[in-house]
Amino acid sequence: MTTSLFVSLVVLLALVAANLPFFTNRFLLAFVLSKPKALHIRLLELVIFYFLAGGFGRLLERRVGQIAPQTWEFYAITGTLFLTFAFPGFVYRYLLKRGT
Repeated sequence: MTTSLFVSLVVLLALVAANLPFFTNRFLLAFVLSKPKALHIRLLELVIFYFLAGGFGRLLERRVGQIAPQTWEFYAITGTLFLTFAFPGFVYRYLLKRGT
């Protein structure tokens, strides 16, 4: 696999992972909750999925070659990018008016 394919795969995974907490009421896609998920539970899931997607990206980077050093700027940028990716799911869950 080429490097550009790895990057595309990680970006696609991040896009899907950022929206998962807003499209399901299961905690981490596995545990059924007795009540609908609150916003703070969804945000906790968002943080967990951020680190899972980042870990997958780091794994692919290790397969390609040397891992680049990451400072706080890297995490600030990727965190805000992940939040931007989560915007469609947030709009669907909380801002979209549903016909009643």
